[in-house]
Order: sequence, then structure tokens, then C-alpha cells
Amino acid sequence: MDIDIRVILTALFLVIGCFLFMIASIGVIRFPDFYSRMHAAGKGDTMGQACIIIGLIIYSGFNQVSLKLLMIMIMILIINSTASHYLAKAAYTKGVKPWMKGSKYGETDPFALSSTTKATGKKAKR
Repeated sequence: MDIDIRVILTALFLVIGCFLFMIASIGVIRFPDFYSRMHAAGKGDTMGQACIIIGLIIYSGFNQVSLKLLMIMIMILIINSTASHYLAKAAYTKGVKPWMKGSKYGETDPFALSSTTKATGKKAKR
């Protein structure tokens, strides 16, 4: 059985790309506010797509298809970062406030322990 190095590299980049998509999805679910969720989605999505397209370029070899895939990847890198920037700017202009730990507006950190609560969830004695 003859396994080509090209197939191994392709599989590696595809796995890395899918892993980055999964991490971005978890970040969108877990992060507390709009800005951090947008950051996770923008970075993870862009890097996941870039890794998958690099894997496809390696698999197809150097031909017209790989040149088209490279142009698509460059456009994705430019468009995703620009769209994320302007989306954050529009949200900031509209008054969407960023999350701050312990702030009066927005969410509070659901995973942080307050000074009056023990790790068991019972009130601490003062």
C-alpha cells in the first residue's frame, strides 16, 4: 500500500481546519458578549477556511484549480477580517457595550466565584 505524502499533508490540513471550526463554534457558545463571540467566529472561521483550502491546494497539485483556490483563500482572508472590523464598529457605534467582569450592565461571569460563595456553592461564613 503506497501512501503519498501529499495525501498525508492534505489530511493534516483538513483536520486542522475542521478543528479550528469546532473551536470557533465552542467560542461562539461560551463567550459572554457580542465582541468576544464575533472575535472567536471571525478568527476561527477565517483560519479554518484557510487551512481547508491549503489542504485542497496541496491535494490538487500545481494547476489552474490550485490557482483559483489560492485566489479564493486570499479573498476570504481580506473579506472576513474587513467584515469583522466593520461589524464591530457598527455595534460600537450603536452602543453595544463590551462585557466587563462585575460590571452593572450586561452579563456577569457565570463561571466566577464571588467572595461570598465557596466552591461548593454555599455561602461563606464571615
